[in-house]
Amino acid sequence: MRIIFMGTPDFAVATLQRLVENGFEVVAVITAPDKPVGRGQKMSESPVKKYALSQGIPVLQPEKLKNKAFLEKLATYKADLQVVVAFRMLPEAVWAMPKMGTINLHGSLLPQYRGAAPINWAVINGEIITGVTTFFIEKEIDTGNIIFSENIEIKETDTAGDLHDRMMWIGGDLMVKTVKAIASGVYPSVKQDFSQELKPAPKIFKETCKIDWQQEAKNIYDFVRGLSPYPAAWTILDGKVLKIFETEIVTDELPELDNFEFEGFTLKTDHKKSLFIQTIDGHLAIKSLQLEGKKRITTEEFLRGYRF
Repeated sequence: MRIIFMGTPDFAVATLQRLVENGFEVVAVITAPDKPVGRGQKMSESPVKKYALSQGIPVLQPEKLKNKAFLEKLATYKADLQVVVAFRMLPEAVWAMPKMGTINLHGSLLPQYRGAAPINWAVINGEIITGVTTFFIEKEIDTGNIIFSENIEIKETDTAGDLHDRMMWIGGDLMVKTVKAIASGVYPSVKQDFSQELKPAPKIFKETCKIDWQQEAKNIYDFVRGLSPYPAAWTILDGKVLKIFETEIVTDELPELDNFEFEGFTLKTDHKKSLFIQTIDGHLAIKSLQLEGKKRITTEEFLRGYRF
């Protein structure tokens, strides 16, 4: 079975690696074009491209997926199946090309958390179970028939980064199971149930990440870990963006501390080791943070150099 793989970030590399390790014939990889990064604007290759080249797999990097020359080149590979992980939305001319179809790996238990950021939103919403799903791509995004899914526990202390790192390997193994089933000709194909109440997973923008401190501590705690380590929840401190990566819900009564009022929140500190922010039902301890123009540090490191 001839397979074309489409993906870009590290999350997709795990699946590509599993396919290669299991002996599947990946005849080409489609990934994002190289892009300039950093101060020197040096051209950077995607993680998927780097892995594909290390395995001697041909790589295509189209700017536009509807480009006639790209579609003609894609057709020359005569793929039986296309596997997509963490890639852009495909036009029908691409996903309908292989005779066995095009399958996708999604980081949730579909139909829940359809959209661009399922890992983040599951943690933000305080879920304790999520999962990965393989499904056939159709015209509407994340709506195709489900092949397989697997549950994944979300631990109370998991950040989106922790869940991402576990999920990408579980997802890679699930995709291997899926491709083997399709190759055998015996596999489920179940319509998604859209009659239930669905939770979306829209793309996250900078504005999405601003913390509303006028909530219960648990909601803010989940919000922070659901955006950690990237893109990171933030607030404004003395006119500068303060990113917050790790918090802890405080259950004990606080000692006598200095209080400082900022727009939208009250901050309490001993100026040495502890930094707390008041919520509508208690306090959150800030454990790691990053002030605009600085690097990520612990609260104790922050307080050594910052004066309120």
